[in-house]
Amino acid sequence: MNKKAVVKKIENLAKKIYEEFEFGSPSIEFIVRGSLKNIEYDVGKDIIRLKKSLGKREFFNLGHVRKFTQTIMVAALAKELLEKDKTASLREVYYQLKHTIPVVNENTFEEQAESDAIIEDLERTLGVIREQMHIKADRRGSVYGDITMRDRKRGDEWNCAKLGMGGWSIPSTIEDIDIVDVNTDYVIVVEKDALFERLVEEKLPEKLRAILISVKGQASRGARRLIHRLRYEHRLPVLVFTDGDPWGFYIYSVIKRGSMKLSHFSEYLATPDVKFIGMTMDDIEEYNLWNVTMKLKQVDEKRVKELMSYPWFKNNKAWQRQFRKMLKWKVKIEQDALASKSLEFVAEKYLPEKIEKEKFLT
Repeated sequence: MNKKAVVKKIENLAKKIYEEFEFGSPSIEFIVRGSLKNIEYDVGKDIIRLKKSLGKREFFNLGHVRKFTQTIMVAALAKELLEKDKTASLREVYYQLKHTIPVVNENTFEEQAESDAIIEDLERTLGVIREQMHIKADRRGSVYGDITMRDRKRGDEWNCAKLGMGGWSIPSTIEDIDIVDVNTDYVIVVEKDALFERLVEEKLPEKLRAILISVKGQASRGARRLIHRLRYEHRLPVLVFTDGDPWGFYIYSVIKRGSMKLSHFSEYLATPDVKFIGMTMDDIEEYNLWNVTMKLKQVDEKRVKELMSYPWFKNNKAWQRQFRKMLKWKVKIEQDALASKSLEFVAEKYLPEKIEKEKFLT
């Protein structure tokens, strides 16, 4: 959606509210935020979708007026950013809008969490992502490999294998980034930056003709969108490499099927045919990693049981087997544990072997 279209959506919302002030009680309708209760699993497309349950905020309702006003403030700032062709971070939006209202002596926003939540509500109200409103999060994630990109706005062009070992830092939005040329066979998404740097140092991208993407924990929107584009615009298979724990498994799940929180944008951000390359409970046995496992904590056990109950995992025998093993053995394992074999082990044996034998979970 282009800038003018987003501005038009904001203006239409403002017009609706203005007219309702004349003839009744002004309100803002929004789609209720995604949670396990109001999402559904689309088995055919293998993604999470948001059930369109509508909520309403009314100006003349004392319980709603604060959030109603905050929504108007964020919408007005977004329109200003778009018209000036400027962007603002989530933190900058908070400080731009935070002030004390005279007479009533009330702050417009107390904490950034308030403005962040309002931005998410406005996304669902307008049907656009925050980046299309020129509101961005911090950069998170890196790319290394023989892939050439171009910034459409600035005209800059670069190859991600020629920017040093750190590669290219993924911005909050990549919609103005053109993928000019790709000379690789697949994408490997790595949970941790330390492993990403290890694989770059061992020249794995060159040896396996791969693009490496470090997501640094849970993948950001920008990283998820880039993964999606590389898969569907350039037909590159995608492999996800995380810790062998419930949190790593969920990182894979979010990249593959989308998140509950952003389930209204799953088709835009999810990549349903990514494959999981590790770490798994089977790796502990196969590579004799028992002495470098970690004890499963109570919070981990609870999270494993939650994952087991999710519809997209519930009928997957291979994943249920991993979950049961984890609960039975009461252990988890980090991808960094492969260094116990040798610093070169992950690049020279673990990943090449798994890729060659196609030892993946889906």
